[in-house]
Order: sequence, then structure tokens, then C-alpha cells
Amino acid sequence: MTQLFTPSELIVRDDSAMHAGHAGARPEGETHYKVEIVSPAFEGKSRVEMQRAVNSALKDEFDTGLHALSITARAG
Repeated sequence: MTQLFTPSELIVRDDSAMHAGHAGARPEGETHYKVEIVSPAFEGKSRVEMQRAVNSALKDEFDTGLHALSITARAG
């Protein structure tokens, strides 16, 4: 993701433990994440466009077990 968006700020937090027992959760975790990203690549994009871009960049992760992603994205 850093190569694609060249973010000036990127915070990734694994929140899987907070979702234990919920749909999509696995005992080993790595299913629920929160991403905060600031990138010049988002300049002129709507909130939905930014979130779609992040989701698209993480398609392989969704295909291999990522269940939920909370995204806070902004241009900068």
C-alpha cells in the first residue's frame, strides 16, 4: 500500500481481538483492521473513491482472510 499511495501518514491497527466470536473472526486473528491513511494520491477524490481505492489495494488480503476494514482516508 505504501508504494501505491505514497502516504505521508499510515497507521494500521489489528482490531481482531475486539471481534472474537463475531462473524468472520478467526482464533488466530488478522481478520479485522483499522487503517488511517493520508496521501496526496487522494487529492480531489471523494470519501467513497478513497475507500474504494484502499479496498482495491487490499483485495488479496480480503481474498485470504481479511473480513472487515475500517478506513479513515484523506488527502494530504
